[in-house]
Amino acid sequence: MPLSDARRFSIAPMMDWTDRHCRFFHRILTRRSLLFTEMITSAALIRGGADWLLRYNPEEHPVAIQLGGSDPEELAAAAKLSADFGYDEINLNIGCPSDRVQSGRFGACLMAEPALVAECVAAMKQAVDIPVTVKCRIGIDDQDSEADLNRFADAMVGAGTDVLYVHARKAWLQGLSPAQNRDVPPLDYERVYRLRERLSPLPVMINGGIEDLDAAEAHLGHVDGVMLGRAAYHNPSLLLDVDRRFFGDRVEQPSLEEIARQMVAYAGREMEKGVKLNQIARHMIGIGHGLPGARRYRQIMTMEAVKPDATPQLIEDALSIIAPHWQDRVGEAA
Repeated sequence: MPLSDARRFSIAPMMDWTDRHCRFFHRILTRRSLLFTEMITSAALIRGGADWLLRYNPEEHPVAIQLGGSDPEELAAAAKLSADFGYDEINLNIGCPSDRVQSGRFGACLMAEPALVAECVAAMKQAVDIPVTVKCRIGIDDQDSEADLNRFADAMVGAGTDVLYVHARKAWLQGLSPAQNRDVPPLDYERVYRLRERLSPLPVMINGGIEDLDAAEAHLGHVDGVMLGRAAYHNPSLLLDVDRRFFGDRVEQPSLEEIARQMVAYAGREMEKGVKLNQIARHMIGIGHGLPGARRYRQIMTMEAVKPDATPQLIEDALSIIAPHWQDRVGEAA
């Protein structure tokens, strides 16, 4: 399937969450969606961390890597490394509001410097043959007018960005924590809709506060793609219906037994390499969301998975607790 089609539904890059174990799990649930890495700084990659930081499972394709940085030459080198590793897309983070990111002069603070971001995008475009995209906010602090967003977007178009992903909240860089920046500034989806109309035919994807597939489908009447973050992570079973609803895929959804089989096998392979079971199990906690037995399931996947003698079989044992009610959920999705 073309990458442009996969962008119709993507799972957002989330720090400490969308690592390769999480992405392997999500790929079992949705074969078609575009997956994203956590943000990786360009400095970390070119200073010797590439072999560790760029690892992924071949099953993850299509998969995009998100980079953070503000030095055009450094980002170009990091993009080249990423392309050589086989990633399908390079995405530049211009949306993260954390203090640590600001101190490194990347993330949302760079919306105040559209010329510099454009220089970064152009340098990456010159270094690789795969798409280079940008993820931004609708504004920052008091620089949050529609004219400000249009000015930033125009600079990205001029630099040759292939896609713009827009989180429909502005970021307050002073006074709000990263967690508050995900909830406190009001959402303005209409501004993103207008931006898409203005920039057409450049694809514009929407992100921010999208809680379920009904809401995602409604947005697709106005933009080219939707990106879910926390909703997909905390309630990953909603991903089971993505391929049918957004890609017209009639392949049968994986059963809970199949999910268990694949994750047990994956955990076995990874633990042989030194990975701890809880590093994998923690990403699966949400799949019991809302089902009878979910509390006990979570207890096993958190408290039992950290024990030194925990084995991959624990995953299957835990999933068996919610299994009697799983078919009801699958039936509702269909």
